[in-house]
Amino acid sequence: MRSYVTEFIGTFFLVFTVGCTVLAKAPLAPLAIGAVLMVMVYAGGHVSGAHYNPAVTLAVLLRGRIGWTEAAAYWTAQVIAGVVAALAARYIMDPDKTAELSPSGHALGATLLGEAVFTLALAYVVLNVATSRDHPDNNFYGLAIGFTVTAGALAVGGVSGGAFNPAVATGAATMGLFAWSKLWIWLLADLAGGAVAAAAFLALNPEDRAPSETSAA
Repeated sequence: MRSYVTEFIGTFFLVFTVGCTVLAKAPLAPLAIGAVLMVMVYAGGHVSGAHYNPAVTLAVLLRGRIGWTEAAAYWTAQVIAGVVAALAARYIMDPDKTAELSPSGHALGATLLGEAVFTLALAYVVLNVATSRDHPDNNFYGLAIGFTVTAGALAVGGVSGGAFNPAVATGAATMGLFAWSKLWIWLLADLAGGAVAAAAFLALNPEDRAPSETSAA
C-alpha cells in the first residue's frame, strides 16, 4: 500500500504542475514539469520506484522487475491521481476556455511519433539509471529522469502536447487540453514507447533479464 500511495502522490504533483503551468501559459512550463518530476522521483524512489507513469510501469513490468498484479495497482493509482490533479488544477486556474488538441492528418502522425520517441527515451533512461545492475546505488537518477521530460517537452511539446505519460494525457483530457476522442493517440504512442524501451534495455543488458535486488525503481 505504501507503494501505491507514493505513486498517487508523485503522479498527482506531476499532473498538477502540468495543468497549472499549461493553463497559465507559463513560459517555463517544461522546466517546472521536469523539476517537479525530479524531486518526486527523489522523494518516492526508495518506496515505489517512482514510476508516476503507466508507460514506465509497463517498461519495468516487461523488464521483469514487477508482476502484473502490482503493475495493475500502479496503473490504477496513477490514472486516478492524474484525474484528481487535473480537476484541482482546473479549479485553481479557472481558465475561461482552453484550446483542445485534436490532431489529424499529418499532425496525428507527428504526435504519434513524437510521443513514442520521447516516451521511449524516458522509459529507457529510467530502466538504465534506476534498475540496472551497473547502477545499484547512485545519486543522479532523479536528475536524468527529470531532464529527459524537460528535453522532450521543449523538443516536441508544441506538436504533441508533450505528455509522454498516459496519466498525464488522461489528466490533460480532463482539463480540456486533449480531445477525449483522440486520447487513444497518446495512450498508444506512450505505451508503445515504454514497451520498446524495455526491449532495448534487455537487448543491451542481457545480464539484467533476471530480477535483481539492487535498484532504485
